[in-house]
Amino acid sequence: MKEVLLKENERIDDLQCNGLKIIQNTEGFCFGMDAVLLANFCDIKNGSEVVDLGTGTGIIPLLVWAKNNVKKIYGIEIQEEVAQMAKRTIDMNELEEDIEIINDNLIKAPDILGINKFDSVISNPPYMLQGGGLINPKDKKAISRHEITCTLEDVIRTASRLLKHNGSFFMVHRPQRIVDIFCLLRQYKLEPKKIRFVHPKVSDKPNLILIKSVKAAKPELKIEPPLYVYNEDLTYTEEIYRIYGMEKR
Repeated sequence: MKEVLLKENERIDDLQCNGLKIIQNTEGFCFGMDAVLLANFCDIKNGSEVVDLGTGTGIIPLLVWAKNNVKKIYGIEIQEEVAQMAKRTIDMNELEEDIEIINDNLIKAPDILGINKFDSVISNPPYMLQGGGLINPKDKKAISRHEITCTLEDVIRTASRLLKHNGSFFMVHRPQRIVDIFCLLRQYKLEPKKIRFVHPKVSDKPNLILIKSVKAAKPELKIEPPLYVYNEDLTYTEEIYRIYGMEKR
């Protein structure tokens, strides 16, 4: 592992997965559980070429690389500061041949990388609609949270253009957007094939949904068992321990 220079408020976190580490900024954007759950939800075929739309600090490419035998992963990130952080993380882990970070708007990904070319596309997009709540102009996380530089439709349309026929699109989002998501997926020839609701606890309603769709596939939707994050005593469930590769306390 290479040494890297850290900037103000940055730290290096151990992912406890294949010896990988990641650079994060405590005053900016750090990855959340939704990214980890999405990376675990993806079933990537051996030798796949993969694109992660809105890669942030590069957490999903790192975890997908660690858990699968992929040929190449491209991470697209519009925020220059965040993209540079992801690039330094990839360099630190000596994965430049396997993972490439591109600093650009994800809408341009098909023009940069090619159309109908990729086996899998992944995205943890902004959850909040344009105009959905006040946005602090100084908030470095605003672009990650709100549909400022791209909409849900932009993400789904871009994924469809990138994918080969029968290629897979994996996404995490909020359950309250499920109707919008399904309508847009079918509009762009991405057939929902598998969904899983994520609940904070058994007694709570779901706050995340994991979705797999396949380009130009026949209709047939599988609803997986719910994923619970916490037990009622606020300890992690056994499945969360497995996903994170942690020993149960």
